[in-house]
Amino acid sequence: MRRPDKLAAPPPDPFGERRRGTLRAWRQVLGGRFEFETDSARLLRLVQIAYAGLPSHKLSDAAPRLRVRLVLMPPQRADRAVWFGGGEPPPVRPMAVGGLLCGAMGAAGFVTAAAQQRVAMVVVPHELLRYTYHVRYELLEFAVYLLAQRVQGLVPLHAACVGRDDRGVLLIGPSGSGKSTIVLHSLFDGLDFLAEDSVLVRPTGLLATGVANFLHLRRDSLRFLDRTARATLLHDSEVIRRRSGVTKVEVDLRRPEFRLAARPLRIKAVLFLSARAAGSGPLLLPLRVPVALQRLAASQRYAAHQPGWREFNSRVRTLPAYELRRGPHPRDSIKALRMLLGAS
Repeated sequence: MRRPDKLAAPPPDPFGERRRGTLRAWRQVLGGRFEFETDSARLLRLVQIAYAGLPSHKLSDAAPRLRVRLVLMPPQRADRAVWFGGGEPPPVRPMAVGGLLCGAMGAAGFVTAAAQQRVAMVVVPHELLRYTYHVRYELLEFAVYLLAQRVQGLVPLHAACVGRDDRGVLLIGPSGSGKSTIVLHSLFDGLDFLAEDSVLVRPTGLLATGVANFLHLRRDSLRFLDRTARATLLHDSEVIRRRSGVTKVEVDLRRPEFRLAARPLRIKAVLFLSARAAGSGPLLLPLRVPVALQRLAASQRYAAHQPGWREFNSRVRTLPAYELRRGPHPRDSIKALRMLLGAS
């Protein structure tokens, strides 16, 4: 008669709580001092691609120390990769960082974070390394953004932000509303770039930070650039495919000709982008406070349920808010932005 399986005695440190990654990198980003650790040179390379060469942002005198462990799961054996058709599943691999314990079975990629412990873990299946954009954007950058937001009590906005002289303007609009196009032309016009799609704001003082690494553009949004600028951007950029199926050009903005916001920007105005053409009318239409707050809440359903939203909302109501309609050329929108920022 077959004896039932017995659990083996665990090793002294089954989760690896007392060991550190052999490779490390430190980056000051989103107001926090991040330590990245891993045993994989390929995952450390993704950290460098995401955060090397960016301005160091601090939201307070003492930046919180945050830690992210990146774990690369070994390749799956062919028989285990299809274990659901027969045979045994892959073993559970225990892992830990800063008191955060977990286990992964098979080719599971995931992020787990604990704000109280100020740690996060990113687990990457070996097979996923062929999709470097998704690993970086959906796992690594997601973990960093989530940890920075929760630890520092920041309000996470789906918005872009550009500015000048430490003053910033929020650009709010759904996908396809033209945020990225306006950001691109503001960069060529010499404005400071803070973030394209995700902005973190400290409610007190409305100080905003972001990651100014990449800009994602539809190829047709480059049509307003001159031929030389367009060719240069396309030559130096990767092409990525979003899960929606949309193909975009990923432009690395860490270039000498672009200004990245050297410090967090203090929000001075809010613009809601409209698909409507201005025609012969003005591009900027002032919004009454109740209308602006209603639009803000409707566009920020996740942020509206975060702890700092009430204070953020009360402070934003004191700012000027506008609907920005489309002009014949993106430079018309840049003129409106410069006027709001008081930039010549």
